[in-house]
Amino acid sequence: MRSPDFFDRVIFGLDNGLRTLFAQPVSARRQPDTDAALVPLSPEDKLTAIKLMRVNHSGEVAAQALYQGQALTARTLEARTLLLEAAKEEQDHLAWCDSRIEALGGKKSLLNPLWYAGSFALGVASGVLGDKWNMAFLAETERQVEGHLAEHLDRLPIHDTQSRAVIEQMRADEARHAQTAVNHGAAEMPEAVKRVMKLGSKVMTTTSYWV
Repeated sequence: MRSPDFFDRVIFGLDNGLRTLFAQPVSARRQPDTDAALVPLSPEDKLTAIKLMRVNHSGEVAAQALYQGQALTARTLEARTLLLEAAKEEQDHLAWCDSRIEALGGKKSLLNPLWYAGSFALGVASGVLGDKWNMAFLAETERQVEGHLAEHLDRLPIHDTQSRAVIEQMRADEARHAQTAVNHGAAEMPEAVKRVMKLGSKVMTTTSYWV
């Protein structure tokens, strides 16, 4: 029989899901682009920035779901605490992306509920496997996200300093999360699993770019 604490965490996870998908996110940290130079963008450059930031926003929606799912079934308090701390910083990322999309006059992905549901299920399954695999999933996810962000920096208009400031801080945070997971006993993820994760990520990033 599950403990009351488990059911409390389920309720917390559901509440977090509703807030992630439908509420205005709030950042605990300062927006990274606050001091960035405001340079007018051409309609074409603005559209490119909107699409890339929409992908990043969807990624942060998925990250919230993933970490909440992982924390729900984590075996130890230490792993659960680490995951929830990472989720707090991902909440900052969510708010930053949301703010940047709004400033650019864009819209968020219509498929975010789908990404949330799928990522939450993956997180729950990861936690059930045990903490070393929970941490392995966290580490590999963050490495892949870091790679996506590096690619976005290459694709963003060079003078879009505000989007760049947001993505650069996100990238630094993701690298730190990956290293923290390794420091807490992450196993080495099998190559076959990494490839499946990359494929799933490709589906999400490609569709969120357009929808």
